[in-house]
Amino acid sequence: MNLTDIAQTRYSTKEFDATKTIPAELFEQIKALLRFSPSSVNSQPWHFILADNDEAKQRIATGTQGLFIFNTPKVLNASHVILFCAKTDINEDYIRHLLETEEQDGRFPDPAFKETVNKGRTMFVNMHRFDLKDAQHWMEKQLYLNMGTVLLGAGALGIDAVPIEGIDTKALNQEFGLLEKGYSAVALVALGYRKETDFNASLPKSRLREEEIFTIL
Repeated sequence: MNLTDIAQTRYSTKEFDATKTIPAELFEQIKALLRFSPSSVNSQPWHFILADNDEAKQRIATGTQGLFIFNTPKVLNASHVILFCAKTDINEDYIRHLLETEEQDGRFPDPAFKETVNKGRTMFVNMHRFDLKDAQHWMEKQLYLNMGTVLLGAGALGIDAVPIEGIDTKALNQEFGLLEKGYSAVALVALGYRKETDFNASLPKSRLREEEIFTIL
């Protein structure tokens, strides 16, 4: 596998072929990427709504009406759509839940390490909660780390994808009762296989030059 080739050939798909479906075993790998994506202090402040049938995708499409109607075909014609949701609060109970899960998974062969991890995570979380007062924004940043992981992974699997920020998050929060569950919609990723008429598939990539974005020390 050559990651440079994948980075250069994956692109934001504009038209999906509605007749093509991602095999179940491949989408299981996408789900694994969602679970195992990195996040700051392993905070994992996320939830994902997965749509792989017409009825489910119609519900997701409630967030692409009005101003965002141009994104509706991407949602309806994709094989799978993922709604990325961020937690709306991160508190002591959740921090304890993370710690207990890590302990069950064998992360603390030395018991003293458990408290070290807890103190470090609590420090960073509370910094964003009380000092910087940007906890919601910080948790959404973790979601974008996850989206990047999924997009690159999809390219490695030969799956086409497009991230979609043009959505009505309020409509999706209402459709899925997200706020009551402690989450808020942030963005979508639609996945599937490109249509032959997708104009973006044949266009060359355009990125800023190395000398503009790199400082070599």
